[in-house]
Amino acid sequence: MVGFRDASAVDPRGIRADDLRYLLAVARTRNRRSAAAALGVDTSTVSRRIRALERALGTDLVRQNSSGWELTEAGRMVAETAGPIETAVERVVGAIAGQSDRALRGNIRVTAPDAFGAYFVAPALVRLHRQHPDLTVELLTATREPNLHQSGFDAAITVGAPTSGQVVGEPLSDYALGLYASEAYLAEAGRPSSIDELGRHSLIWYVDSLLQVGELDLEKHLPGISPRIMSTSVFAQVEATRAAGGIGLLPAFVADRHPDLRRILSDDVDVRLGFVLSARRDRLVQPAVQAIRTVVHAEVAQRIGELLPPGAD
Repeated sequence: MVGFRDASAVDPRGIRADDLRYLLAVARTRNRRSAAAALGVDTSTVSRRIRALERALGTDLVRQNSSGWELTEAGRMVAETAGPIETAVERVVGAIAGQSDRALRGNIRVTAPDAFGAYFVAPALVRLHRQHPDLTVELLTATREPNLHQSGFDAAITVGAPTSGQVVGEPLSDYALGLYASEAYLAEAGRPSSIDELGRHSLIWYVDSLLQVGELDLEKHLPGISPRIMSTSVFAQVEATRAAGGIGLLPAFVADRHPDLRRILSDDVDVRLGFVLSARRDRLVQPAVQAIRTVVHAEVAQRIGELLPPGAD
């Protein structure tokens, strides 16, 4: 089956709203076994319900790949449209059970950059889970813009605004980055007294060829300087800096946790970037997304001094 059949040939009575929940579960987990676990059924039931939906619509909705299942273009279109239907069903169930929208259930998935996800989003989600014990929370960490074609997230935190029109974003907080080095490295290589002297030092930063976030382009912040030690993980960058591998351009909220690191050239290099909290347009009204927004904003407001320490003002 390729493409949708003629709309006039699709009988709406043959489409079961519950089958759409199975497609949404596959969209979020990209794995038949995980989708089955989330829905409380076996894997054969997931396959059967997806195939029934495909027959009703006359098109393929999922395909197998090396890592599991992925949605076809038609599948993504159906999943995006079906989100509000799932929300409506959950509200009906909650109303019948005598619950308000505050009693959240099911699964939520948040994506965030490594360090911010670990230090800020994780504790925020723990508090959310304590408020709603029937809620299962998933935190995916990576310093990149979420892949909308894979979908599956309820909220995403990115460095800089998302580029897709399918996502609506709001500023969350700025954060400061500065140059850091260990005492051992400075004793061995010397302390640079100006930006011009950075060229003779080993700089630690992201892998340029794998960088998917324009705001992290080193040329924007330190023109003409190339990193010598690179990693896609900010935690690896921190450890390389602590191991006297060179000078790291690091987030203050990460580097300041390590007393063996020293901030250098703070008057010359004070980079400011911004975190943005985003959600897909079809998920904005969902209570879970609003709850995520509330707890993450609260976490940031309470600890803004870590993101923008007094010395970085």
